[in-house]
Amino acid sequence: MSPRQPVSLSDEEIAAVRSWVVHEDAHLIAFNKPSGLSSQGGRIQAHTLDDLLWAFARSNGKRPELVHRLDRDTSGVIVAAKTKPAAGFLGKALQARRLHKTYLALVAAAPEPSAGTIDAALRRQEIGREAYMRVVPLDAEGAQASTSRYRTLAANGEGALVELQPLTGRMHQLRVHMAHIGRPLAGDVRYGGPLTLGGQAAPRLMLHASALDLPHPEGGRITVRAPLPDDFAALAQAVGLTHLALS
Repeated sequence: MSPRQPVSLSDEEIAAVRSWVVHEDAHLIAFNKPSGLSSQGGRIQAHTLDDLLWAFARSNGKRPELVHRLDRDTSGVIVAAKTKPAAGFLGKALQARRLHKTYLALVAAAPEPSAGTIDAALRRQEIGREAYMRVVPLDAEGAQASTSRYRTLAANGEGALVELQPLTGRMHQLRVHMAHIGRPLAGDVRYGGPLTLGGQAAPRLMLHASALDLPHPEGGRITVRAPLPDDFAALAQAVGLTHLALS
């Protein structure tokens, strides 16, 4: 599927990417991507998840292709197609918004109301070499209609665990929408998130793609889940946020 030249990977890199697999069948393969790893094309001089997919190259030189992306600092489920027909099928499903994504995030306080929908148009802004998304009026030049859902799963005086679902697929959408309602995500330096919860350091952006419900090339739908990484679970536990979603 890929005309690009193979990437040379170390034994450790091959073992790592294989350990991240949470689902595999004849058509697709899904990973629990760690935070800090770019999906594709990162400026950091290190291998991306796209590079690491060469660990799954077949004898004919073809390998899986990513269907979508996650922000570098976001952990969780990400899917690649193993065949050209699967890539076409899933690409069309993505464009038709038939991939339903669920995220978990930590914030400093529960949103008010505790559940709701955020409709706020976004526009990309370049500042130096960095790209940001800003909330703008829907009729502003370059504005993209953007909608997210949220609900509070657990909350106390130290913070809250929220479930997030993007109904549109804009860059940094969930991060900007939560900041827009005054609940930026813990560890999200770019959009004003707190660096601590209950006196405990947020080691990175506390956003995890926990589940992806998608149509399958053979028919029907499947849901792929990615267990919480240790750093996210440890911070939630340290501030007393418990919920079945964390188990």
